[in-house]
Amino acid sequence: MLKPYQIGYRMSAEWEKHSATQLHWPSNRETWPDERLEKVENVYLNIIEVLHRYEPIILLVNTEVQPSVVEDKLIARKIDQQKVHIYQVPINDVWARDCGPIFIQRIENGELQHAITDWEYNAWGEKYPPFDNDNALPEWFSKTFRIPAFKPQMVLEGGSIETNGQGLFLTTESVLLNPNRNPHLSKVEIEEKLRDYLGAEKIIWLKDGLAGDDTDGHIDDLTRFLDTRTVVTMVCENQSDINYEVLRKNHEILKNSTNQFHESLRVETLPMPETRIEGTTVDGSDFVPASYANFYIANGVVLVPVYNSRHDGKALELLKSWFPDRDVIGIDCTDLVWGQGSIHCITQQLYGIDL
Repeated sequence: MLKPYQIGYRMSAEWEKHSATQLHWPSNRETWPDERLEKVENVYLNIIEVLHRYEPIILLVNTEVQPSVVEDKLIARKIDQQKVHIYQVPINDVWARDCGPIFIQRIENGELQHAITDWEYNAWGEKYPPFDNDNALPEWFSKTFRIPAFKPQMVLEGGSIETNGQGLFLTTESVLLNPNRNPHLSKVEIEEKLRDYLGAEKIIWLKDGLAGDDTDGHIDDLTRFLDTRTVVTMVCENQSDINYEVLRKNHEILKNSTNQFHESLRVETLPMPETRIEGTTVDGSDFVPASYANFYIANGVVLVPVYNSRHDGKALELLKSWFPDRDVIGIDCTDLVWGQGSIHCITQQLYGIDL
């Protein structure tokens, strides 16, 4: 059987037009204990209030939550109900980026066609069971919206890869080569899977991720594409900071990297906000992966996580300069990142869906 790449499919860049965004309403009390749940609900409402003005939202609500409760919260914010499509589906947690469908597209007979790649999801090395409901979501999307799906039979989270939409990919060794994902696959075999199912013609491998990142180091907290040849990467000014050396090494790799056409990358940088927190997270970490790189590019808008940091303004200004045709809006994610993820982690762009 021919693989998607052999018949012209590739993964799109995030800035290509979406048909909707996938979100999961927070309900997992292990991730969001006590007052944390209400706090993160408010962050979600802030995100939805902005995002629904630019593109439709598919909001998955766990079967243990009454949709009317969520609807009442949306109505209280004067959010247009016709732009937020609620589906009650069994879900385990909020991390739509990592368990949601990863779309690919091709042009066939002059028409744009979309398909889903249905990778396996094991909650970052089986750290947070159960995860079976989240793992089933790509198949649910395929059946519900009648979109063909390919099954690569490999563990892969959406937050672990980044593409410019033209075959160039970024990832980290600390995730894709981690034995808690695909111990039976070599680096070469993993690269073949990314080529065959996502159209990865060249992969730039960074090293490690941020302290407090329980995913083992997702790329979407480190480095993102701003256009097909430009990346923005997080750097740390303080040499005594826990993230300084990791980010320095990744920055050096990027400065010495080329795309598949042997052209050097243009590399922009952003400083890290404070990542040490008072107390600890649920899994006992003193740090959270607070990063401006965890922005989300939607139709007409870029949602940027901010953290009440002195660097917030610089992050917003840089992204405004690179996305002049989109509104760039900061969302306070202090309460969201306590759960060890931010805006990009909880969103997944969807294509080819008729709502």
